[in-house]
Amino acid sequence: MHRLFVALRPPRAIRAILTAAMGGVPGARWQDDEQLHVTIRFLGEVARDRAEDIATALSHVAAPVAAARVEGVGAFDRRGRVDTLWARVLPVEPLAALHRKVDQALSRAGVAPDTRRYLPHITVARLPRGGQDPVATAHWIADHAALAVPAFTLDHLYLYESHVRSDGARYEAIARWPLSASGE
Repeated sequence: MHRLFVALRPPRAIRAILTAAMGGVPGARWQDDEQLHVTIRFLGEVARDRAEDIATALSHVAAPVAAARVEGVGAFDRRGRVDTLWARVLPVEPLAALHRKVDQALSRAGVAPDTRRYLPHITVARLPRGGQDPVATAHWIADHAALAVPAFTLDHLYLYESHVRSDGARYEAIARWPLSASGE
């Protein structure tokens, strides 16, 4: 089985700015450079033959290069407990349109459509299930609320495999396709 997701990779300079904003929340597992990405679609566990069908379907996605920027930060919580810190990626609609195109391609490969609302973001930290410091987390969010980076482009669509280890997940790009200026 392969644990897969489809994503875009910000340029090195943008990743460096995000990395510089990390820290100050005890127990947080801050993402390293190789982990920083904009998820387009999480797939989860996939059998090898299905993974090949997925890669083939994704190779036919025609979409324009995405112009993006990072503005602000936020958090996801599960049952009232913050478990993820992230940087907001804007504008939403062009990335949501790419999400829809990817979802359509995946459906042709037999993958059920994504039913969750799409929110473009870059995860910067994962927080522990127990023992997190809610005050430090709230301070980090407040301190970085005005985080903004220069506009950048996302010019390749990636299929990643996630390898879950005791020290966190490691991501391996297993396929990459260029997005085009014209979207064709």
